[in-house]
Amino acid sequence: MAARSIATASISFGLVTVPVRIYPAVRVSAGLSFHLLHAKDQVRLKQQYICPKDEEVVPRSEMVKGFEYRKDRYVVFKDEELKALDEQATNGIEISEFLPGDAVDPVYYERTYYLGPDKGGEKGYSLLAQAMADVKEIALAKYAARGKSYLVLLRSTGDRLFMQQLYNSDEVRDIEEVPVTPRRNTDAEVKLARQLIEQITADAFHPDKYEDEVRKRVEKLIQQKLKGKDITPAPEERRPAEVVDLMEALKASLARKGGSARKPAPRAAVARPARAQAAGGRKK
Repeated sequence: MAARSIATASISFGLVTVPVRIYPAVRVSAGLSFHLLHAKDQVRLKQQYICPKDEEVVPRSEMVKGFEYRKDRYVVFKDEELKALDEQATNGIEISEFLPGDAVDPVYYERTYYLGPDKGGEKGYSLLAQAMADVKEIALAKYAARGKSYLVLLRSTGDRLFMQQLYNSDEVRDIEEVPVTPRRNTDAEVKLARQLIEQITADAFHPDKYEDEVRKRVEKLIQQKLKGKDITPAPEERRPAEVVDLMEALKASLARKGGSARKPAPRAAVARPARAQAAGGRKK
């Protein structure tokens, strides 16, 4: 089944404009959800908004939006005023700069979209995709849509382009906020850890090998519940915390995997921005 585009846009850099269509890269997961019911008659409950001052249910027709500028103090906006605050959608993906392929840390990735050529943009799309792949670079761009301005990244597979929406710098925490106690590892520990890594190293990512095991387990339990079976888990015995000897754990892991460690395929080093580095200068 052919993918359906969710928007149109134009990639621009210099005097070049490439009309494109934007497609969702992922399907929304058909996750399992549970609803709140009235225990007495098992009727699904409705959500209501209640004013704590009047203790009255407030209908949507009497709701307004406000910004809290001080504790319990709000400035109220009309719908027309809220529209004026929105970023005007330009449908333009304006490239600001090209960067090395590994210049952006994945911590900044929020969501991914596929890009396809729109009518009249086939030649420009193909040319941009091939040129970016040849120089092994990515494009940083600005994109305005749905009342917001987004920082996005364009990547090329050689004949196709995709766009990754990025978090802004103030949305990503500095990794140095995470408390880590420095520890000096012995050469023997590092050697064993590397052997274990090499034993379970694959040459490529195969997502079809993995599935949502929790969802499958819950679905199975739901079917058992529908058949009238008791799915209440037996109480677990609390075991005292074990003090694990790191070297013995590494040796046991290697022995369980069995076989000799194989040398993994060489990989290019990934350059990470200062915000995500554990040492050195920080990006401000």
